[in-house]
Amino acid sequence: MGLLGMVPTAMFALWGVLTPVVLRRTGLEVLTVLAMTAAAAGQILRAFAHDPWVMGAGSLVALAGMGIGNVVAPPLVKKYFPRHVAAVSMAYITGLQLGTVVPALVAVPVDELAGWRVSIGWWAVLAIVAAVPWIIEILRGRSGPDRSATAGSTSAGSAPARPSRATTVVGGSGPARRVRPWRSPVGVALALFFGTNSLCTYAFFTWLPAVAESIGMTRAEGGLALAVYSAIGLIAALVVPWAAGRFADPYPVVLVSVVCYLAGFAGLLWAPGAAPWLWICLLGVGPSTFPLCLTLINLRTRTQAGSAALSGFSQGVGYTAASLGPVVFGLLLSGPGLGGGLAFLTVVLAVMCVVGRIACRPRMLEDTLR
Repeated sequence: MGLLGMVPTAMFALWGVLTPVVLRRTGLEVLTVLAMTAAAAGQILRAFAHDPWVMGAGSLVALAGMGIGNVVAPPLVKKYFPRHVAAVSMAYITGLQLGTVVPALVAVPVDELAGWRVSIGWWAVLAIVAAVPWIIEILRGRSGPDRSATAGSTSAGSAPARPSRATTVVGGSGPARRVRPWRSPVGVALALFFGTNSLCTYAFFTWLPAVAESIGMTRAEGGLALAVYSAIGLIAALVVPWAAGRFADPYPVVLVSVVCYLAGFAGLLWAPGAAPWLWICLLGVGPSTFPLCLTLINLRTRTQAGSAALSGFSQGVGYTAASLGPVVFGLLLSGPGLGGGLAFLTVVLAVMCVVGRIACRPRMLEDTLR
């Protein structure tokens, strides 16, 4: 189960690294269409699969498209909505959260109604629909240069932005050539912040039903616990981007998330039968740092080039760490038990407090490049 939980995050990590490289040769709009095409083709291939190898190949293709989509979304927001980063980020992150809740709720009913192939394949329609506006944008020739380079910073209280000398913005759709986020404390901190957040989140995405059963809940309640854990993220998706755009330093979001995680851990360990649903809800508040990470990609960069480079770097590092979460947590559950797994995640949360403090400070990536 841990290895299966690794596959999506491993693909997201791989394409987090590769997408900025491909972006230099294509452009945001073209790459977005290619990503949606891959996502649709992969799902269709999965739907027509007759053996595990074809199913696996289709999964890899679909996940490649989704991984590219993860990276191009923040710079698209930066380019087309430079003065409304928080609001548009809130909209698309809410869509991401819905994407973690809705499939689990409808997969079995659609399977029972029309069969498993339809239950898998119909998701390709969403990818095709998502590609249409960008195809129109390309055909109309509106996929022009970076609009955000002179649009000004979207961080609260900051001065209008000027392109940094450390940043190169080329023509077309504004791919980044010389922005190296790993040379900036902001870039490194945000990558580690994304990584620690994702590690905890995906550990519970994979193992929360098993954890729920270990404290006395039924199998059905374990599945419902995962749905509740995911659904609470919808509230965070609506609130956190707004808070990040309104306040120059959104570090209190990190503290609230960590405190809720720790309170949930304590309840699971020392009073599991007292209020199990309260502990699940507290765990659900913990991943509120996920929408914060995605929003900070734009709030801590001045240009679309910087946003694209930071998005690829932070998500490459972040999803690599997330790949370890399900495996390490699963090994600890099967060895020392729940206490060992939660102790491991507590150490991860301590690291997240430190790197989150650096990432949340109102400093721009381009201004801190060495």
